[in-house]
Amino acid sequence: MASLKEVKERINSVSSTEKITSAMKMVASAKLHKAQAAIGNMYPYEQKLSGILSSFLDGESASIQSPYVEKREVKRVAVVAFSSNSSLCGAFNSTVIRQLLQMLEGYRNLGRDNVLVYPIGRKVADAVKKMGWKTEGDYQRMAEHPSYAETSAFASQLMDLFVAQEVDKVEFVYNHFRSTSVQVLTQETFLPVDLEKVQKDASGFAVDYIVEPSPKELVKSLLPKVLRLKVYTVLLDSNAAEHAARMIAMQAATDNADDLLQELTVAYNKSRQQAITNELLDIIGGSMK
Repeated sequence: MASLKEVKERINSVSSTEKITSAMKMVASAKLHKAQAAIGNMYPYEQKLSGILSSFLDGESASIQSPYVEKREVKRVAVVAFSSNSSLCGAFNSTVIRQLLQMLEGYRNLGRDNVLVYPIGRKVADAVKKMGWKTEGDYQRMAEHPSYAETSAFASQLMDLFVAQEVDKVEFVYNHFRSTSVQVLTQETFLPVDLEKVQKDASGFAVDYIVEPSPKELVKSLLPKVLRLKVYTVLLDSNAAEHAARMIAMQAATDNADDLLQELTVAYNKSRQQAITNELLDIIGGSMK
């Protein structure tokens, strides 16, 4: 059995850890509320705008051509993985890294030079380097502080690569924020735009829009903006999921520390009672001699 001093030191250590995890939980909760408001304001707008443009591309205006919807044989691909810069957020990063590894293995037949990896966040960037793959830049700042200006520039870079036929496909892998306790690992194709995923309005019917000057001009000018907005929405989505995962992880750590404190306190009291009993027995035994 551990000595009273050892148990007391362990109690103090766990108590200090509990204070840290509790504080980290409150910080993550505050950041989550801010991130949740950002994605809550942006996501419906992005979805509705995507639905409007998809209706033009897939409806009566199917003859409208755009370089962003061109499907071709995949000879070169770009993969964008979204993670965090720091840890202590449960399985948030490990699930993305695991899925990314599967994707890279699936594209191994193309050759490493034909697979461009864009890691958004330090954790996935470190993992990609450990895998032996080359990264196409450092985007740690963008993961920590989502900014539309930086995200728009990054989206334009991906779009330019696709239009110039330097890549034939662009894929995203990230954690989608569904609720505080649920983050869904998501893999989706960014480019080319999938015309089969036509967005409908709330009634479930396609809307016949009146457009000036023409649907063709609208698609030409608005589709790039929608694609840039899509990247920003995914970044906000991943950011909210990160804070939610960290808050849940810190709550679990705090609960575990509290349970351990109770067990250590019981053990400390038992050891203390045993020490007192031994002293009394020694005193009684000495007085009887």
